Amino acid sequence: MTVSKAGSGGPSVAVTADIVVLTIQSAQLVVMLVQRANPPYQGRWALPGGFVEPDENLEQAALRELVEETGLEGFPGHLEQLRTYGAPNRDPRMRVISIAHLGLLANLGLPRGGSDASAARFRPVAELLAPDGQAAGTPTPARNAPALAFDHGEILADGVERARAKLEYSPLATAFVEEPFTLAELRRVYEAVWGTSVDTADFRRQALSAEGFVTPFPPAAGRGTEGGQPADLYRRGPARLLHPAMLRPAR
Repeated sequence: MTVSKAGSGGPSVAVTADIVVLTIQSAQLVVMLVQRANPPYQGRWALPGGFVEPDENLEQAALRELVEETGLEGFPGHLEQLRTYGAPNRDPRMRVISIAHLGLLANLGLPRGGSDASAARFRPVAELLAPDGQAAGTPTPARNAPALAFDHGEILADGVERARAKLEYSPLATAFVEEPFTLAELRRVYEAVWGTSVDTADFRRQALSAEGFVTPFPPAAGRGTEGGQPADLYRRGPARLLHPAMLRPAR
């Protein structure tokens, strides 16, 4: 735990690293959650994360906590810092500053609870966020998801919006698919992350007109079809930014 004192008798301040891990399962955007085994918020669901140790950087802390709490080793996807969260009362134990991370990847194995997490699972983002993208409140119907521990509902909402926005102007949608992929597979990533349907013809035109977004891949036997025709295969291109941008239909 990284702790500092604000002078003699002053309050303790700790630093944590939390991680919003997003992937796609059954055409849905899902997030990794862990069930807290200890107070505070014992039994509540939360994002993986924990205190930063003195001998590790923030990314190392986030990935270590992911391994300890979910059993998932290695992170072959995209990882970036999301935001810093430091509201005075966000953690009832002490003043805690959290540096949240966003992780996007194509596939992960089945998680299992460990360390201070009694369980771990993927949960559809649509069950946790309201249609306007805000974190869901405390539920009454059983079918609704419970509010997350700490301010993790806010962190999740910020992480999902970051992912949605980055799919507009960057090629990060390719982080959700394994190479080689078809344009239909890539389009379904946009639909899952944005939570809306995308016109097939418009998407194909935009994807192929964005320079360096995708590049053709040599044909491979046994792949599926699109519209009854053999599917063209693609891989990630060299572009860092998309021009023109792939704007969300709502905009």
